[in-house]
Amino acid sequence: MCGIIGYVGRREAAPILVEGLHRLEYRGYDSAGLAVQNGAGVMVTKLAGRVRALGELLGRAPLHGTSGIAHTRWATHGAPTTRNAHPHTDCSGTLALVHNGIIENADALRAVLERGGHRFTTETDTEILAHLIEEAVGQTLEARVIAALALVEGTYGLAVVSATEPGKIVVARQGSPVLLGIGDDELFVASDASAVLEHTRSVVYLDDGDIAVLTPAGYSVLDRESHVQLRAVDDVSWDVTQIELGGYAHFMLKEIMEQPETVRATLRGRLLPEAGSARLDGLNLTPEECRAIQRIVIVACGTSWHAGLVGRDVIEELAGIPVQVEYASEYRYRRPLVAPGTLTLAISQSGETADTLEALRAARAAGSRVVGIVNVVGSTIARECGGGIYLHAGPEVGVASTKAFTSQIVSLALLGLYLGRARGLPAERGRELICRLIQLPQLVTRTLALEPDVQALAARFADARNFLYLGRGVNFPAALEGALKLKEISYIHAEGYPAAEMKHGPIALIDAAMPVVFVAPRDAVYAKVRSNMQEVKARGGRIIAVTTEGSDDLSGLVEHQLRVPATAPLLSPVLTTIPLQLLAYHIAVQRGCDVDRPRNLAKSVTVE
Repeated sequence: MCGIIGYVGRREAAPILVEGLHRLEYRGYDSAGLAVQNGAGVMVTKLAGRVRALGELLGRAPLHGTSGIAHTRWATHGAPTTRNAHPHTDCSGTLALVHNGIIENADALRAVLERGGHRFTTETDTEILAHLIEEAVGQTLEARVIAALALVEGTYGLAVVSATEPGKIVVARQGSPVLLGIGDDELFVASDASAVLEHTRSVVYLDDGDIAVLTPAGYSVLDRESHVQLRAVDDVSWDVTQIELGGYAHFMLKEIMEQPETVRATLRGRLLPEAGSARLDGLNLTPEECRAIQRIVIVACGTSWHAGLVGRDVIEELAGIPVQVEYASEYRYRRPLVAPGTLTLAISQSGETADTLEALRAARAAGSRVVGIVNVVGSTIARECGGGIYLHAGPEVGVASTKAFTSQIVSLALLGLYLGRARGLPAERGRELICRLIQLPQLVTRTLALEPDVQALAARFADARNFLYLGRGVNFPAALEGALKLKEISYIHAEGYPAAEMKHGPIALIDAAMPVVFVAPRDAVYAKVRSNMQEVKARGGRIIAVTTEGSDDLSGLVEHQLRVPATAPLLSPVLTTIPLQLLAYHIAVQRGCDVDRPRNLAKSVTVE
């Protein structure tokens, strides 16, 4: 969950590397550093703290050279200190490397290296790689990297430079994303395309086991036996303006406000109104194969898991297929029981979530067909699945996911419609749902107009220490997501519960100091949720209700109401979630929190 950027070319490397780190800082922001080759050796500058501070340090003591590597860190092994910051060097300082991932046999390798005379200066697992490469035998840097990695167990995306081979960067990938950027007379390496878009939109996605060698003369991709591999050059479809603030105070607010367009983009070209169906060509499932599905297992983590819970209700309702939703991190360590006709659906915004990737691999190994729902084109999950759905929501920079979540729900609705029509869902019912889907972007725009009310509400509740979020049916996952957003970025303890389950424990927590947020659109369980509100009110709880326009007035029962437009019940979480996103955002701002870079979190979770 760290950011890597490297450069080989004719320009000064340090400014390019620092700018790339700024683009990658959402992937980790505990510490930052860079190593530049200047002809006399490899010069390293690093510190604990943000990339901005690194840039200021380099302004006072610049590093000159036309090739180098850089890193912004999310700590896994070792505290976020200057000493533990990347790049790491070998005993002589001849070699430097940056690394994303976890070396699982680090302790054993460290013991062997220390017995051989190597001295370690950090607490990190990454430093072991530098010493392994120093110890390895080989005529070239890439040969030594290949030899060293043969001893390594774990995951890595890494870039290495050496003073003995100036102008060369060696890159390796195993379980952690790395790509090459192909420019005019210059080459880049990065863990994310956002770091190189200012310079090129032509990228090469590396596969697990790939070793890439970059020099001013060009690049090559090798396997672990040093055989040359052919990798396609892809064009990134979005541009650098999409990863800039564009006048907003934070990326999270920008991405919340982009949701009318991102929902529209997820729907674009996929609705067949006359047929009452959806077009999902990338899914690679024929109608006959859809009819053969007996069971669906959804694997996901965090916000994507919440979307999967919504998808379960949608698919079961529209397609009549039993759906099981699993935490990917738990699924992969159980024995997968894959019955004939099982389809496994992997959901991940980044397409690189390590637990989800391993879960889909476990499902595939057990005999399941696997498809994915991801936002990032060319991501590992996208490339390893036999088919899937791209969200087309554009880059999401804020660590707390917002627009990707609503696009995931919309894509799951499309999937439910596609499967349902193949399995006998009446065309008229499909056309009704399509009418509702077509209206969604406009309804999202109307929902966003609640922001001033939510902002005022946030000012009243910013000092609360605990929140409870309650919902039923398809809006229980919306309650979970609202609670997650609040604790992610404001550091307020919040829990999401099924509203009826409140009586089985959490009701003991309710008093006048406990705000309780009910997600209560006018649907089949609305009367039941009203009864749950009465139970909270009787115990002095302060109720905030997210309900729908046209439902009965809750004044006298709740302290605050936020009314969203009415839509089809299965689609309502797209709208009810938005006030909860805004509430979390404005409470975090009121509390002075770093909204886009909350403590201890990073955007792309590529480690277990």
